[in-house]
Amino acid sequence: MTGCVRLLLLVATLALLAPPPAAAQPTEADVYVAEGIVALDDKRYADALRSFQTALAREPGHVEALYYSGVAYMGLDRPKDAIPLLEQARAKSRDVAIAFQLGLAYFAAKDFRRAEPLLEEAYASEPQLSSLGYYVGFLRYQREDYQGALQAFRAGRTDDPNIAQLTRIYTGLALAQLGLPSQAQAEVEQALRLQPASPLTGPAERVRDAIVTTSRTNRRFRLDLRAGFFYDDNASVEPDAKDNDPDVVALREGRRHTTGELFSLRAEYDWFRSGPWTSTLGYSFFTTYDNDLPSFNIRDHTGTLSLSHRTTLAGLPLLAGVAYAFDYVTLGDKELVQRNSGSAYAVLLESSRHLTNVLGRVDVKQYSETRPLTRDEFQDGVNWLVGVTHVVRFAADRHYVKAGYQFDVEDTDGRNYQYHGHRFLAGAGYTLPWKQIRLSYDFDLHYRDYTRTNTVYPLNREESRERSDREYTNVARVDVPLPQDFSITLEYVGKIARSNIAVFEYTRNVYTIYVNWLY
Repeated sequence: MTGCVRLLLLVATLALLAPPPAAAQPTEADVYVAEGIVALDDKRYADALRSFQTALAREPGHVEALYYSGVAYMGLDRPKDAIPLLEQARAKSRDVAIAFQLGLAYFAAKDFRRAEPLLEEAYASEPQLSSLGYYVGFLRYQREDYQGALQAFRAGRTDDPNIAQLTRIYTGLALAQLGLPSQAQAEVEQALRLQPASPLTGPAERVRDAIVTTSRTNRRFRLDLRAGFFYDDNASVEPDAKDNDPDVVALREGRRHTTGELFSLRAEYDWFRSGPWTSTLGYSFFTTYDNDLPSFNIRDHTGTLSLSHRTTLAGLPLLAGVAYAFDYVTLGDKELVQRNSGSAYAVLLESSRHLTNVLGRVDVKQYSETRPLTRDEFQDGVNWLVGVTHVVRFAADRHYVKAGYQFDVEDTDGRNYQYHGHRFLAGAGYTLPWKQIRLSYDFDLHYRDYTRTNTVYPLNREESRERSDREYTNVARVDVPLPQDFSITLEYVGKIARSNIAVFEYTRNVYTIYVNWLY
């Protein structure tokens, strides 16, 4: 397709832009410039160039003669000769036409680094200039700013059918990169209808077929298997040691450390696909075996059903959906909790760099642990959560930083577990060039302000108070890709809980290594 773009550059130069302002009093040089413009209109580029050179001999700094000399050289497919003349014209005038033509010259010379700021400058002033939207969009697409490219393609105007066809093709490519294959296919189909017999028809058909093939071969069934080993220095979540605190002493048995094995399986199947709609069934299983503390073995079964829809919002790609999950957890081979969870979410792709996720969720929890002596300790209840996370991505998602906030309300049957919570999220990821090793770090601060006075702790009732917790979670991970869709992961999870009631303060560190296989 590069040859076609080059051909269109020559065609684009013939669409003469509004010339820079001429001198108030006509001169002999102006006469030669006028003759050259007539020759340009007739596409006699060599004759036009001679007229402009004569004008420059009479008046070396003549802005129009410099500008149109550059245009003539572009018509002769000599962009490198056009650039010095256009640079001289630009030094004398900031006219948008000169910036555009100089940008085209650098573009034709494949010096995209110099072409882009000039074309962006012209676009910012006059986005409706003929064919300008295509060139700006093309350069944005080349540097993987797909959302920016899409905006330029759609804002651009052109009378050239070849430019119009190329604009449609690259609009389809940008939409495909943004995860909108049905809209992408429609754009390329429109490109084919514009000029069924043009030199661009073959490339356009290949682009369309590639989009269709990618959409069809996107796996409906996905599988994720993990197996590994871990070391946990506080599996029983005992409170931190406090001197002379009778509540803490009573709860610390000294059996905290354990090694163990873990295994997890996650399977998903897109059972329904129709245009922008996708519905997915999923099942996941997670289990640990604690070698030293088997009473803390965990088994977690989760079934999910989701429905998502891809669309646009104010011209920006949007993925919105709803999901339901049922969670069944056992601890030490005994049922611990059942959860029914419903959520709604929306992911807005503002650009190739910025992404925002909004989430709302409701968890209904039913515990089957032995009922405590007092109803104040019942944990059955509902958790309500809303939150937003923003991600800034770099180098086509090889690197990222993110930040977010969530607010949740825990409404339990027992008054001792009712709280209003604030969760602050932050994280970053970086992919090393060596073997694509991925480093990531996530931080989570969950502040919980309990709304009722705790009726159990402290045991000294004269010190009764409303509980207030701050839980810090740090997760560091190294992912090393291996052949055949395998990878190996090293992970550290550190939790530090601080509270105004000593028994709820603890520190826990878990170190894990596991092998992962994706299908």
